[in-house]
Amino acid sequence: MPTLHEDDGVFVLDLGDDENRFSPEWLNEVNASLDAVVAHSASGALVTTGQGKFYSNGLDLEWIMEHADQLASYRADVQKLLARVLTLPVPAVAAVQGHAFGAGAMLALAHDYRVMRADRGFFCFPEVDIDIPFTPGMAALIQGKLTPAAAVEAMTTGRRFGGVQARDRGLVDQVADEGDVVRTAAELVRPLAGKNRDTLGAIKSTMFTSAVTALRAPEPAAQP
Repeated sequence: MPTLHEDDGVFVLDLGDDENRFSPEWLNEVNASLDAVVAHSASGALVTTGQGKFYSNGLDLEWIMEHADQLASYRADVQKLLARVLTLPVPAVAAVQGHAFGAGAMLALAHDYRVMRADRGFFCFPEVDIDIPFTPGMAALIQGKLTPAAAVEAMTTGRRFGGVQARDRGLVDQVADEGDVVRTAAELVRPLAGKNRDTLGAIKSTMFTSAVTALRAPEPAAQP
């Protein structure tokens, strides 16, 4: 389960040590950690990371199979988290120390910055290969963060990008050696920790209005 600690003005949210899939319990824990970051009296910044092989493997497909009747509410909760990170009123960077797939890669994209391990791990949107179309909100998030060419390649090919390839296409901002991913991420946002939260949150909300609106929109009712 996710855990949160503070390191010299930077909050580090550890997403877990397994595949860090978006189970309902996992979503609740991440949101509780974000509540703690936002409620902290002093200005700060956020780093998210994982342990081991995965940053996050995205949607909890096993849970979905067992709770198909709750798919709409589950997907809404996932998209609310993506919108929340996208507009978080503190500087946020994803320290991608392992694989980021599907919604896990979307979570990383929702941060202001991304630092990825250079030598191992993939950044990938596999939806085209597993027959799961992007929702309008998820597509808007990806297209709002990437160049048109990078979005087309990432969304329509299912290609697995290593750290250097991801950096060269703008999926991530920097790469680092295995032991330096979190430190590099923290150094990237620590100088930004004093930004006014109300102003920063308002700027992000304005920058990504289309994506946030689409992520928070209710799903259309099923046709009879």
